[in-house]
Amino acid sequence: MIELPEKFKERMRLELSEEYDRFIASYDRPPYKGIRVNTLKITAERFKEIFPFALEQIAWEKDGFYIKEEKAGKTVMHAAGLYYVQEPSAMCAAPLLNVAEGERVLDLCSAPGGKGTQLAQKMRGKGVIVLNEVNLSRAKILSQNVERLGITNAAVISESPERIAAHFGGYFDKVLVDAPCSGEGMFLKEEAAVREWSPANVEACARRQAAILDCAQKVVKPNGLLVYSTCTFAEQEDEKQVENFLVKYPDFQLVSMKKLFPHECAGEGHFAALFKKLDGEECEVPPFKLTVPDKKTLAIYRQFEKQTLKGVSFQNLHFAGGMLYSIMGECPALPFNTLRAGVRLCEVRTGRVEPCHALAMCLKSQEVAALEVEREKAVAYLGGNTFNLQENISGWAVVTHGGYPLGWCKAVDGVAKNHLPKGLRI
Repeated sequence: MIELPEKFKERMRLELSEEYDRFIASYDRPPYKGIRVNTLKITAERFKEIFPFALEQIAWEKDGFYIKEEKAGKTVMHAAGLYYVQEPSAMCAAPLLNVAEGERVLDLCSAPGGKGTQLAQKMRGKGVIVLNEVNLSRAKILSQNVERLGITNAAVISESPERIAAHFGGYFDKVLVDAPCSGEGMFLKEEAAVREWSPANVEACARRQAAILDCAQKVVKPNGLLVYSTCTFAEQEDEKQVENFLVKYPDFQLVSMKKLFPHECAGEGHFAALFKKLDGEECEVPPFKLTVPDKKTLAIYRQFEKQTLKGVSFQNLHFAGGMLYSIMGECPALPFNTLRAGVRLCEVRTGRVEPCHALAMCLKSQEVAALEVEREKAVAYLGGNTFNLQENISGWAVVTHGGYPLGWCKAVDGVAKNHLPKGLRI
């Protein structure tokens, strides 16, 4: 059993009363582990047929499953973006927003991307989802997860909530605030969460959460929805935060509130509250201003599409810094530090195309020149290795396993040269 902070135990004893012993006993077990199937690439039914480890359904997320596998993030299927590793109870918040195709959605505190990509799956590539993380290094991890899962309608930005609120006003249909918190629901998973906990940190987190909610409420349009969630049990960060918010912003109505304790659910614990905005002003934001590629660049890229892609042609092209992007339709202007918007297609230089990993990961095997490999060769490819070809092919191709893309290679003189980004190699 982990050594919990004494002041934490004292507080929980007062809060839970007769439930306290069960709560404390829940820490005398391994942490629950879960994965969420990426339905942008595979159905949950098909996933269950091919996943090599035992799965058990999570009650509050139909595409979520408990697993016991220790290295779920190191498999070929994970590299192919077929699933996301996520703590089970953390999957309870995003479904409350009930996002739909074509909506405008914001995840204000998104890294590493579990809840934001959970929302994006429901949008099926239609509409716009803005995923923000103020910490740049964490925003880069978020961006990699968006890329791996093949999400095409997301913008990943790294900006303060204050600047986002000033730009967007009442723009979004749905907003998620998975606020930075004292992390009491992470105690079993991360020793650092125990070491860093203190009553003073709980109070500091509560103040920061209130400031973030001050910004979040501004960007919700009338009749829009806002979810506030944490992975902590402190009332200052949960119920009191909700209570104070409703007093401060009477134009919001509390729709529902749930708190998952680790002794009451198969998970490490989570809190989530759903609000509806009853009044206010809707805001329109200028559209993203495309820098259209010149005729030569466009011709080079379209030739690549003709040679390599099958019946797929990307539109809304934006050319910047030698990179060609396909920006999602109705994308708003993004005067922020923007890590990605839509799909990064390729680099165009000296008359040739170097396709980007993001392009490979958003395609289906039937939409591109594909090179199917068995598991041993897939593992070698993910390790950065080249391999000899039996096929008489040349040029760009996507390496696939089981029909699911892993990344680009270039066939030259009977050898598949590896173009998987070095930072993604296992």
